[in-house]
Amino acid sequence: MKKFFGIEKLRRMFSHDIGIDLGTANTLVYVRGQGIIINEPSVVALNQKTGQIVAVGVEAKNMLGRTPTHITAIRPLIDGVISDFEITEEMISYLLNKATENGKKMLGPRVVVGVPSNITSVEIRAVRDATRNAGAGEVHIVEEPMAAAIGMRMPIHEPAGNMVIDIGGGTSDIAVLSLGGVVRSKNLRIAGDKFNNDIIGYIRNQFKILIGEKTAEAVKHSIGSVLPGSVPLEARVKGRDLITGLPREVIVTDTDIREALSPSIEALVEATREVLETTPPEILSDIMQRGIYLAGGGALIQGLPELLENELNIPIRITPDPLTAVARGTGIILEDLESFRDILIENEDELPIKK
Repeated sequence: MKKFFGIEKLRRMFSHDIGIDLGTANTLVYVRGQGIIINEPSVVALNQKTGQIVAVGVEAKNMLGRTPTHITAIRPLIDGVISDFEITEEMISYLLNKATENGKKMLGPRVVVGVPSNITSVEIRAVRDATRNAGAGEVHIVEEPMAAAIGMRMPIHEPAGNMVIDIGGGTSDIAVLSLGGVVRSKNLRIAGDKFNNDIIGYIRNQFKILIGEKTAEAVKHSIGSVLPGSVPLEARVKGRDLITGLPREVIVTDTDIREALSPSIEALVEATREVLETTPPEILSDIMQRGIYLAGGGALIQGLPELLENELNIPIRITPDPLTAVARGTGIILEDLESFRDILIENEDELPIKK
């Protein structure tokens, strides 16, 4: 034990501890002792002529849809997993350097990375390798619904059922947790990006106007809802008329957005119902008492908690600051890595050789 604490003390002196919520839409970085210090869009701008990175994060996102032909704004993560390894590596390297620039230490940082549940071993290895190549000295992987539950201070190690729905940018994770493990889970490619595409498709079909992803996201945030509110909402949307090819402006209402999102929201509710139907009765009883907790940016869609509660007959609760739940969870894991080691995804390179 003394030896462990001696090594731990030395490691803290010469290395940083960093937690990363590697999201499709945004990546958050937690530094031990400082909290969440970075919240940047997961976008990288690349100069195709030189192969050089032009911008990362907010600056790169501002370039989406506005770049010349030789500069491409890339989202290297699709549906929560790496689609462009080299660009992801560059982005992680940028974030690690930014997180440690105020206190450089000799050793590469120890990093805990949150990933969607049920991703393949190949996808997990890609995240691990990209993080190592970006400069991390030690890499640990945790499933995002587990990290979100830890970030919400849920008693995951107790013999009691807990349920989390983490609605991110690329995926939604629905998970039932107990005794430090995942009892039942389902991963959906229905989340913030899908909602944006639903709005783009609806406005194209109903109004014959083509809008961009940033416009769709702005409309979703301003008037998006899944249940009628007490006051009707509307927003002015500008785009390209598909018939004339010229700019045109239309007024879109919250009713339009509800209709656009309806198929995806129904799929989310049905997937949650499927997870509940296969959950053991004792754990289901705990969930009925404790409620289902929502995390991620999708939890902020107006009316979603009320809709889920009406459909499932289970209390729905939104964690404070749902956007940072996973990042906070990685931070708590870093505070006491030994206590949470059993919930981390094992590194295949460190597993004992089976004879």
